[in-house]
Amino acid sequence: MATYKALSPAAEVNGRTVLSVLEVMPLRRLAEEILLRNKIGHPKPERWYPQQAWLDFFKEIESQVGTDILFSMGMQIPAHATFPPSIDSIRKALASIDIAYHINHRNGEIGHYRFIQAGPRAAQIICNNPYPCDFDRGIITTMATMFKPKDSPGVKITHAADSCRKKGADICTYNITW
Repeated sequence: MATYKALSPAAEVNGRTVLSVLEVMPLRRLAEEILLRNKIGHPKPERWYPQQAWLDFFKEIESQVGTDILFSMGMQIPAHATFPPSIDSIRKALASIDIAYHINHRNGEIGHYRFIQAGPRAAQIICNNPYPCDFDRGIITTMATMFKPKDSPGVKITHAADSCRKKGADICTYNITW
């Protein structure tokens, strides 16, 4: 799957998600200018915006600021996007990423975040969507960290070397242990 290319020209993202990303922008004025250039203008939480315009914003931010900002942007999503209310474990948190993704996007094919239980304290998330790797890693990191078990010393997230959209693969696979 191509990064920064919406799967459907009709796909949209909600304004609340757009606004959540603006919260972390160190260069907010630059971000607002880029949003305006990409026909998102002054986002409103109740409005819907073309996913392709949103992806164009990501691409321009990456080229002007770098990939670290994409990770920070992803880390903000769980605090602002709509997630299912019954999350009470790391497994449910990681599985809910796809549900939340579909709540906050609409119209046409948008891709997926596939959760796979890989052991008692291990899982995989397979990202098959048009967002950049670093953004996805930020979302996964926040969800795993927020809901890690109390008896866990931490969470480790690694990107599988053989599965990366930056290197031409259709998907990115993240291994999570806790």
